[in-house]
Amino acid sequence: MPTYTMREAQALLGISRATAARLIAAGIVKPARGARREYLFTFRDMVMLRTAHSLRAANIPSRRIVRALARLQASRGDGQPLSGVRVSAVGNQVAVREGGLQWQAESGQLLMDFGPREERREATVAPLPLPPQPAAHAVAAGHFETARGLEARGPAAAAAAEAAYRQAIAAFPGYLDAYLNLGCLLCDAGRYADAAALYRAALAHLPGEALIHFNLAVALEDGGHPREALAGYERCIALLPDFADAHFNAARLYQELGNARGAIRHFNQYRKLQPRS
Repeated sequence: MPTYTMREAQALLGISRATAARLIAAGIVKPARGARREYLFTFRDMVMLRTAHSLRAANIPSRRIVRALARLQASRGDGQPLSGVRVSAVGNQVAVREGGLQWQAESGQLLMDFGPREERREATVAPLPLPPQPAAHAVAAGHFETARGLEARGPAAAAAAEAAYRQAIAAFPGYLDAYLNLGCLLCDAGRYADAAALYRAALAHLPGEALIHFNLAVALEDGGHPREALAGYERCIALLPDFADAHFNAARLYQELGNARGAIRHFNQYRKLQPRS
């Protein structure tokens, strides 16, 4: 089954990372985690993300979108696809049309008519194309897969894996996963300064990637630079306020640095973001 990274979802759908994070936090979208902790979205996840983005573009408040999609998802069950469903913004409400039935998404109330067509803005759930693969990205992807295969062989192939990851980045400087994998490889080898330098280079091409800021902070922390690491965690949180791990790590560092207020603030936010059983 094909999967999409956060970066591919943003490029393909135009959705903001903040909107995606809200859907993940609400349990509406449940991506898997890759080997490097990156989100991996299924086709079903992408359908929900695109629907949310279309509604947000129609000026529906984010909280209303989350409530409406949660109810729609619950009404259909986990195994039911959303193909053929039309989700529309009617004023500041979310309405659903399927077959001959029309209803308000949040309340479930049946509607007799959507009103004039120009008053509604529809987000139709339809098949999604695969992410675009420009030539440079395709070359980089080949180096990336080679690097992953070498890395799987263990420490003896680490140098060759590093070289292949760097070839992937040289071919396509915006290759997020190559930076993440190589950075983790360097950190595993205790090369924290090299990992930090790599992540700083990545930010020249991907300044808005919260995960790069997070991994840079981890490398700085492990390398013995807690104050710089704390600044990195804060930049990560500014980009993605629902990043629970960043709040937890920031709280620890505030505590270690003697700032009880900062520690409490981030610990409280971390607890709020934990999924409830």
